[in-house]
Amino acid sequence: MARRKLLLLLKPFDVYTVRQSNGISHITNPLILQHLENRCKVHKDAINFCQDILSKKPIEWEPVFRNNLSRPIRNVDLVVTVGGDGTLLQAGHLIDDSIPVLGVNSDPTRGEEVDMLSNEFDASRSKGYLCAATVNNFEQLLDNILEGKTVPSNLSRILIRVNSKSLPTFALNDILIAHPCPAMVSRFSFKIKSDGMPCSPLVNCRSSGLRVSTAAGSSAAMLSAGGFIMPILSHDLQYMVREPISPAAATSSLIHGLVKSDQSMEAMWFCKEGFVYIDGSHVFVSIQNGDVIEISSKAPALKVFLPPNLVY
Repeated sequence: MARRKLLLLLKPFDVYTVRQSNGISHITNPLILQHLENRCKVHKDAINFCQDILSKKPIEWEPVFRNNLSRPIRNVDLVVTVGGDGTLLQAGHLIDDSIPVLGVNSDPTRGEEVDMLSNEFDASRSKGYLCAATVNNFEQLLDNILEGKTVPSNLSRILIRVNSKSLPTFALNDILIAHPCPAMVSRFSFKIKSDGMPCSPLVNCRSSGLRVSTAAGSSAAMLSAGGFIMPILSHDLQYMVREPISPAAATSSLIHGLVKSDQSMEAMWFCKEGFVYIDGSHVFVSIQNGDVIEISSKAPALKVFLPPNLVY
């Protein structure tokens, strides 16, 4: 039997960099400096711990920092991400529906630390909402996966088409359609369609943009904007018009709702320029006046080993 192959996708260290090339930090508060340096150490220790565990297992594995990987991930049986939700999201952009992902939260938030330093700064660390593992349970969870005792869940992703052409990247959390300058007004319209036919009124908008989230992403920016958390395995999408300008639009039931799994949303862009941001600010596609953006949950699902509290 062929040995199992695993890719270890790592959050880079430079995201914690607090010192310049001359060794001097631009941060003067010693508590903040100590906090950031400790975060980097904890993350490095987690990487070393996971690599030590993997070296004892009868599998082939390769470590790669996420900023060094841009090609699709293929020919592996499992991807393990070490970082937080951001690293897992990046892996999701490079994987089809055949390879499962296990997220390891390398730097979990410590409640006592947040309480102690709340008057100085925000001492939150990684939330790791989609990460089932930490260093405390990584080996046991990995063994269960390799032995087939634990199975992944299928998380919906968003399929985006611009002028009928599918984008190569699927969104696991959400997309934001907006003007590239946040101070500019976004002008667009949208309608919900079923079987290719409109099933909702046409909604014309002037706002700061349109956000559409999956169930997994409903607990992130969508919730912060006033949305609601969806069951993690739902195949529906939630949408919200951000900061509508018209007072009547602000109270309309049409600016916030669901796109069912058998439906799609069709939006038309009416500004000279704009972007479709996918899972944050790092992945985006430009759009222009008259472009039609179709949004649905028809993308291949992402197989993720989830924390038990999300599934049950």
